[in-house]
Amino acid sequence: MEAAEVFEAVEAKFQIFLILLGVLAGTALLARRVNIAPAILLLVAGIALAFVPGMPSLELPPELVLLVVLPPLIYSASVAMSWREFRHNLRPIILLAVGCVIFTAFAVAAATHYLIGLPWGTGFLLGAIVAPPDVVAPLAIARKLGLPRRILVVLEGEGLANDATALILYRFAVVAISTGTFSLSTASGTFLGIVAGEVLFGVAVGWLSLRARHRACDPQIEITLSLITPYIAYWLPQHFGGSGVIATVACGLYMSWNGPLLISSATRLQGIFFWDLVIYLIEGLLFLLTGFQMRSLFEKSKAFPLDDILSVTALVVVIIVIARFAWVYPATYLPRMISRALRERDPSPPWQWVFILSFTGVRGAVSLAAALALPLALASGEAFPYRDLILFVSFGVIIITLVGLGLGLPAVVRWLGVAEAIIRRGGQAVAGAPRDPRQPVAGFA
Repeated sequence: MEAAEVFEAVEAKFQIFLILLGVLAGTALLARRVNIAPAILLLVAGIALAFVPGMPSLELPPELVLLVVLPPLIYSASVAMSWREFRHNLRPIILLAVGCVIFTAFAVAAATHYLIGLPWGTGFLLGAIVAPPDVVAPLAIARKLGLPRRILVVLEGEGLANDATALILYRFAVVAISTGTFSLSTASGTFLGIVAGEVLFGVAVGWLSLRARHRACDPQIEITLSLITPYIAYWLPQHFGGSGVIATVACGLYMSWNGPLLISSATRLQGIFFWDLVIYLIEGLLFLLTGFQMRSLFEKSKAFPLDDILSVTALVVVIIVIARFAWVYPATYLPRMISRALRERDPSPPWQWVFILSFTGVRGAVSLAAALALPLALASGEAFPYRDLILFVSFGVIIITLVGLGLGLPAVVRWLGVAEAIIRRGGQAVAGAPRDPRQPVAGFA
């Protein structure tokens, strides 16, 4: 390829990038005016742009999400969360991020196996892909609605850890399909080993990063080191077969707890503006590019009967919504029924709070990235079974849950009167524990 052709190709891609930035800014302004979560409008805008005549097809590389985009998103959310609130709500967070994800994956596998006839391994793989909810859009809506602080903390904590559970299950399922063998005891031991190892590694990366930044004593260098930190925490465990997510979360929470002691207020203030812009651009472009996948998926879907795609997608959506309700309510009330100490220390929340937690089961770009990352063929050379169907269903689940549940959340909150209940309590948002005075409300480590 000649230099002129290379320049034209680069120029065309840069023009598309500028168009996406313009759409991102315009959609954000529109979302503010119509009071809708930007993620919903960005997804719709991406789908619309994908079918504009003359617009080139844009493929979303799965490596871009799993290796480039995911680490800073997880790290920023972890640093912004209070370690004290996270620790106080660790039980419900683990029940959702681990228990609910595993339960949902098994529910999808059972439903697709018995009702559609998918093999158990394929059904479990599909379940692992669509099991983890995305919290970007629900949290953006929930914060505007004035929901109780504890609901926000639990949702945010779940969003930090549920991707790790899903990606580990995803790896187990891919290996099982590729090799034709699976051992529950081996998988369970590996899962626990990954969790323990990544927690220790993430804390170690956080400790080293803080000491290096403390010695730098230069805001620009410190912010640069903060940008490198999540990739170090994520890439190494991911390279050796882990998820990388747990290590990044552990690193971010360690920075959240210890950062204010070693990082100057001036550096944290500059870091706030830098990371706010980075996360704003990453999240916005991610939802736009997710919508762009509709064009290539539509072209591939012609090889499948439309009725089959729609019926499987509808079934999976119904299963994941019902599974979340079926898990959240018992997980909330049964431990308190069994343990008197827990019941006295942490009384049962109102049923309306539990309903809100159950309703916010929106799926996001991580599910699509996991589906896109499926291998094209098995080790034997045969095509990976049901790959395109899994991809179509995953994208359909994202659209239906993001648009349907996302737009329905404000109406559900008004119907339940949850926000009004806060007002009657004098505006106090219960978090289950006071905010740690060492951590600023708006600070970034």
